[in-house]
Amino acid sequence: MSKAIINPETLFDPEPFGFSHVVSAPSGRLVYIAGQGGENRNGVLASGFEAQVGQAFSNLATAMSAAGVDPSHVVKISTFIVDHDETKLGLLTDAVRDLFGPSLPAQTLVPVTRLALDGMLFEVEAIAVVG
Repeated sequence: MSKAIINPETLFDPEPFGFSHVVSAPSGRLVYIAGQGGENRNGVLASGFEAQVGQAFSNLATAMSAAGVDPSHVVKISTFIVDHDETKLGLLTDAVRDLFGPSLPAQTLVPVTRLALDGMLFEVEAIAVVG
């Protein structure tokens, strides 16, 4: 599958923040991956924001693999952070770079006051195109 990453020169450079402004993909099978949080297979949340981000991206990789998708197929992620601040942005950026490398998907970060479970601090969902 080929996809085009587009970062117009008239917009700020998003690469240092771990995302692309636009990702265009040809027609193909769309894969929607539900929000993955920082819980293990037993539903136990990791302790703290950084640990939950790591577990959530590990869960995302597992879900992608189960669907026959790898990080190069992902065109868009949405991330949800409880009580977002700039310190959390750096941890998120590192996690995105670790999983996606140079093929950064489009990304929307949504600060929220709460997620589905008590103590849940982070969630990530993805859209992929396999063609």
